[in-house]
Amino acid sequence: REKLEAVAAGLPRMAVVAADITDPSVPQMLIDTAVKTFGRLDIVHNNAGVMRIGPIDTVDVEGLCQMIHINFEALVRLSYAALRHFKSVKSGFLINTSSIAGYKTGPTLGVYDGTKFAVEAFTDALRLELAGTGIRVSAIAPGTVDTGLYAGWDPTSKEYMYSGGALAPDDIARAVRFVLEQPSHVLIPRMLIVPAAQPV
Repeated sequence: REKLEAVAAGLPRMAVVAADITDPSVPQMLIDTAVKTFGRLDIVHNNAGVMRIGPIDTVDVEGLCQMIHINFEALVRLSYAALRHFKSVKSGFLINTSSIAGYKTGPTLGVYDGTKFAVEAFTDALRLELAGTGIRVSAIAPGTVDTGLYAGWDPTSKEYMYSGGALAPDDIARAVRFVLEQPSHVLIPRMLIVPAAQPV
């Protein structure tokens, strides 16, 4: 909540909702809060995610399963809640954050990669289902971004991830804005954004 309120303090109008995104009641609460606060809902961006990795013999399987709940199940729940609202008003834009890991795999990353492959497939299926309805659906797939996602990693893994540099959150925000600002007859279904020197 403190982080959200700090962001809100610098914006002209914002509703703060501090909640557990894996709680099944939260997606509809977010939709209802947006409509009540702003009178309408035009864009939903699924951006919550965690990245837990590790070799088969030592990884925390419970942690991996929790990651599936956050990275995919919660995204599905919010997507369906948002899209039902968008269908009722016949417009809207859903953006799901995927990852470069939604295009390729790597050792110790199997479950994380799996969640991002799932996001890619789910998002594209939604795009096809909603084509021609006035509702647009896209996926944004970042490479390494300096968000604190790798804070708990061991130094070797972290060094590998940052070996090609890292993007800033503002870089991803510009890409999202570019996707959103296309004219209504144009859709960018997926966008991959990586540091220019990223080796993976």
